[in-house]
Amino acid sequence: MKRRAVMAGIGAMFVGACSKIADSKVGSSLLGAAEDWHRKAHRALSDRTALVNEYAKADISPYFRGNGSTSVDTDAYRMHAANGFADWRLEVRGLVRNPLSLSMENIRKLPQRTQITRHDCVEGWSAIGEWTGPQLSTILDAAVMDPAARFVVFRCADNLNGADYYESIDLVDAMHPQTIIAHLLNGDDLPEKNGAPLRMRIERQLGYKHPKYLTAIEVVSTLDGIGEGKGGYWEDRADYQWYAGI
Repeated sequence: MKRRAVMAGIGAMFVGACSKIADSKVGSSLLGAAEDWHRKAHRALSDRTALVNEYAKADISPYFRGNGSTSVDTDAYRMHAANGFADWRLEVRGLVRNPLSLSMENIRKLPQRTQITRHDCVEGWSAIGEWTGPQLSTILDAAVMDPAARFVVFRCADNLNGADYYESIDLVDAMHPQTIIAHLLNGDDLPEKNGAPLRMRIERQLGYKHPKYLTAIEVVSTLDGIGEGKGGYWEDRADYQWYAGI
């Protein structure tokens, strides 16, 4: 817990500072160096497969707030929600030998992991919830990644300010045992405000790295040419650091 708190503090410090110094080329270089240091320091302090702390049911927060997008304002999403997301599909594509198109039934039939973990938001709040879903590694193994694969990009149904939401992680976090595609929160189907029907749980990173309303997983060799090339919606627009390990 002490190490997690230290790294969360470091992450918040750099995210808070980025808006003040990122306006110049020098500032951008400093942020890049800081992010690289953060990533290396975080991994030096823990084994690459070390688990974050998991909690007991008694620790679950009475209310798990929604944040960022809390709904998807499209006719297609409303239609999916009305029929219980029976026709929702999760595409797995990109640098894979076996592209997949998974229904919610497919997702539920995969081996499931349940974990009670703490969600740490960059805004300063935290909540503990019980999440259930298949490990991302299970799906990536089934898709068979190409040797050139380096990153996993998450595509989402929500659109903010005219841009589709997306996020990305490297293969270290993608294959981590606590990185799951969650469809249950506290034993019930995900509420819309928390990302129904599917959201990522990337437990070793801050909350903005946990995209909601998941529609596709894209395996790529580079983040260049995706959005603004910085690896995520908030990274592109608010200079949030791409690696937000805690």
